[in-house]
Amino acid sequence: MERQFKTLLVTGGAGFIGSNFIRYMAAKYPFYKLINLDKLTYAGNPENLRDIENSPNYSFVKGDIADAGIVGQIFESEKIDAVINFAAESHVDRSIEDPGVFIQTDVYGTFVLLEAVKKYGCGMFLQISTDEVYGSIAEGSFKETDPLEPNSPYSASKAGAEMIVRSFNKTYGTPVLITRTSNNFGPYQYPEKLIPLFVTNLIDSLKVPLYGDGMNVRDWIYVEDNCCALDLVLHRGHIGEIYNIGAGNEKPNVWITKKLLELTGKDESFIKPVADRLGHDRRYSVDCSKIESQLGWKPGTDFEEALKKTVDWYMANESWWRPLKKD
Repeated sequence: MERQFKTLLVTGGAGFIGSNFIRYMAAKYPFYKLINLDKLTYAGNPENLRDIENSPNYSFVKGDIADAGIVGQIFESEKIDAVINFAAESHVDRSIEDPGVFIQTDVYGTFVLLEAVKKYGCGMFLQISTDEVYGSIAEGSFKETDPLEPNSPYSASKAGAEMIVRSFNKTYGTPVLITRTSNNFGPYQYPEKLIPLFVTNLIDSLKVPLYGDGMNVRDWIYVEDNCCALDLVLHRGHIGEIYNIGAGNEKPNVWITKKLLELTGKDESFIKPVADRLGHDRRYSVDCSKIESQLGWKPGTDFEEALKKTVDWYMANESWWRPLKKD
């Protein structure tokens, strides 16, 4: 049976995936009320949703998910039917430099939201997690039942958040869902992540820093395909379940780099090898047979077409990313 909602609280909705999700949901469900709670850290950008900021079914609240007062005010003033929690510190390099911030936001912030969901009788909590919680895998693909072995402070904080979510479901009966998504790419991604960093560097004829031997493998999913999957999980996912979301586009970083060079008209002299990241996972891969068989989801975007579309977007939207590169 498909669930129906009236009011959704989307946390971290000014970030990359969150803003794409809000735009997707606003277009598909114009009768839903969408409330965006975002702290507006460096990666949260109001410009990401400038095109819908005046829509009657959208509202924005500036605040921290770890602030129980602000979270409580939202639940007091609105009948929240579901919470979709994107809010997180998410950059691995930053987590190596300052892991405490990640624990505070990703773990404690998730706890604060769950407390509100429990207190006010909210009907659903969807935790947006990552395939990085599994750690690295040399062969095969991780299933949802595999043990979690996170290797960075970032992925450990996301794994910790998942454990809190699970505990609320098992202890209090809180209706929860968890998704573990592979590497997203697309419009509005903060230019510290590989694809937007490399594209914007190459637009400016700057070299791109490639970690180690460039053979670290990631599965890439276009953000719109992920939004479609999250929509299905929210409305039809089985309560208490975890769903892997990936697109089967496993590519080594050096392949991605060379493809971006090709799309921006640059040669391989623009590659700058740099020392490998500490604890750099070699390969991520998730088995998505569960979401395919239970919910009928499959990615709908051709990978190379989506990559070209993404490069074209950054080329056409310099006014969006240039101020961010100066930070």
